[in-house]
Amino acid sequence: MRRYCSVGLDFKVVIAHRIHQSVHQVLDLVGTLTTNDTAQPWDIETLARHCAGASALMVFMTEVIDDGFLEQCPDLQVIAGALKGYNNIDVAACTQRGVLVTNVPDLLTAPTAELTIGLMIGLARHIVRADQSVRAGGFQGWRPDFYGGSLNGATVGVIGAGAVGKSVLRMLGGFDCRCLYFDKKPITVEEECELSAQRVSLEALQSQSDFVVLAVHLMPETHHMVNASFLGRMKPGAYLVNPARGSVVDEAAVVEALGAGHLAGYAADTHEMEDWVRDDRPHDIHEALLASDKTILTPHIGSAVAIVREAIERSAAESILAVRDGLVPATAVNPEARC
Repeated sequence: MRRYCSVGLDFKVVIAHRIHQSVHQVLDLVGTLTTNDTAQPWDIETLARHCAGASALMVFMTEVIDDGFLEQCPDLQVIAGALKGYNNIDVAACTQRGVLVTNVPDLLTAPTAELTIGLMIGLARHIVRADQSVRAGGFQGWRPDFYGGSLNGATVGVIGAGAVGKSVLRMLGGFDCRCLYFDKKPITVEEECELSAQRVSLEALQSQSDFVVLAVHLMPETHHMVNASFLGRMKPGAYLVNPARGSVVDEAAVVEALGAGHLAGYAADTHEMEDWVRDDRPHDIHEALLASDKTILTPHIGSAVAIVREAIERSAAESILAVRDGLVPATAVNPEARC
């Protein structure tokens, strides 16, 4: 296994996307720093070329790191993810080659849950459609129009009781709604009491919920978890909200459910086309979702709060600094790579 760099030795760092200037200044002190200052991600060949001789690489969701890439970058000691989920990184290959992988597990939770609540309200209350109507000159005074649903008195089902799922449930405490959740691993009784949430079967959640919120990781067993069968078991007229990962949802099946009137609306901050690790991923959001007036689609802005994004980048930078100093960061997902 390769030895790690000592304090004082030159340490080349590559940043795959633009970052906040304050974080850039911290890393400027490390050694040689190369940053992608364009608005687009580098292709993998360009990234590998910049990483020649690099000790550290800060990546985001758009970079797919596999063994072939690592083979071209033999000097890498750490891949610091400015992200929470890291299935775009082959952790096993990194471990085999002695490359630490770090992530940022906690900072994205609250802003993602906050956006989720906003999407739920925006979808049910037709906020986007109403705004567009006003801008198009359609407002001539009050009319009995844009009647929608409400969180007040609704049943909300959250699938996944991890950090984001629990944060959504906690925020729903400010509304007069009934909260259900499904997770194979139940939370504690104390947490259920705190969140006023009841654990039920997936089938019960689907059939009873006016809103279904997806808060699961993308894994083989959750890929296209929301398909035609799943949607068919949902309560007629319910809303579906996806702040999780795009490929958890079969977007074509959602189009069919919306068209049939079974699904009242769909809101998503994540989309199938951005799951770069899928060889068969679509390259665009489904046209019918874009055209529908029953959807709200946002460009993966769950963590897009300025102070949060800066903190995420700073956490990734601190992981790089720790490795530069010969340490294993607390955020390492494969600390065994250091052995």
